Amino acid sequence: QLQLVESGGGLVQPGGSLNLSCTAYGSTFAYYPVGWFQQAPGKDHKGVACLDTSGRSTKYADSVKGRFTVSRDNEKKMLYLQMKSLKLEDTGVYYCAACHLETMEAMWTSENESWGQGTQVTVAL
Repeated sequence: QLQLVESGGGLVQPGGSLNLSCTAYGSTFAYYPVGWFQQAPGKDHKGVACLDTSGRSTKYADSVKGRFTVSRDNEKKMLYLQMKSLKLEDTGVYYCAACHLETMEAMWTSENESWGQGTQVTVAL
């Protein structure tokens, strides 16, 4: 089972930047495409960025292209999200999870797996 813990969220003004991190536990991190998901207030989880096992192939939601950069370090078992030029609509809880690269949907690696605790990103004046 892939266990992931998010960190790095915070409060930032529009136009600001944040860097999110996701720490993986266990030995299977390198086997899966992984990515970031946003749950805006009152909405479902939405795929924001996903990358393949090597980290060379990425996919982004149209709303974040050119502003967010996803990366991974398989040796350190870490996933990152650099967020720049943040907008009010980027507000939400951000989660990391395994993902389907083409659809950017979450991929659960075991029967009991679900969303982690997430990290809150608030973009406000």
